Amino acid sequence: MLEILYPRRCAVCDEIEVTGKGICPLCKDKVHVAGEPACKKCGKPLVDERKEFCTDCGKKHHVYTQGKAVFVYEGGIRNSMYRFKYGNKREYAEFYANAAVEKYGVWLNKIKAEVLIPIPMYSRKKRLRGYNQAETFARALGRELGLPVDAGLVRRVRNTVPQKELNGGQRAANLKNAFQLAADIVKYKKILLVDDIYTTGTTIDTVSEVLLKGGAERIYYICVSIGAGF
Repeated sequence: MLEILYPRRCAVCDEIEVTGKGICPLCKDKVHVAGEPACKKCGKPLVDERKEFCTDCGKKHHVYTQGKAVFVYEGGIRNSMYRFKYGNKREYAEFYANAAVEKYGVWLNKIKAEVLIPIPMYSRKKRLRGYNQAETFARALGRELGLPVDAGLVRRVRNTVPQKELNGGQRAANLKNAFQLAADIVKYKKILLVDDIYTTGTTIDTVSEVLLKGGAERIYYICVSIGAGF
């Protein structure tokens, strides 16, 4: 009855989707999975297969151990992410999570993460939007992997300017002292951070620093989409 009253929607075009896969046949060619060659650190797609790292990772030391992205942030996925973040299309998270496990199931088992921690959103911003899209994706992924999600371990204690509006140096300053642990000691040793979009990695690094200072040993991340790393 629920399927009849509230039919599933394609995560790309938002039309009714009847295959049960979260994406309609016409939209399969409108999304690009972040495949190889890819940066060995952040997972950004590379044009030159002889390179190991993208331009950003070649210049900057990241605190986290390694990360992966499911889709390239372009075309259909760009529109999908906009609706997921701002249009209350939380059901898209199931499609993203299924795609993540299909693409990176082996890697996700290999890293042996104990917990999924979504990048937190400032409390007032979350109240206004009604949800944190990173947490929504994390919970869908946690159900697929059979792993717990701890959305309260890290708090965003300061409202910040959207990172996309800033350059490299401004990004780090913008996030300084923006995150805080809810407990003095982190009981997890291997953590998988979860976010929606990865750009330069400043947010992931900042949260990773907080977790490492609390006692975590290795920090990985996975996100729904990522830009190219020429």
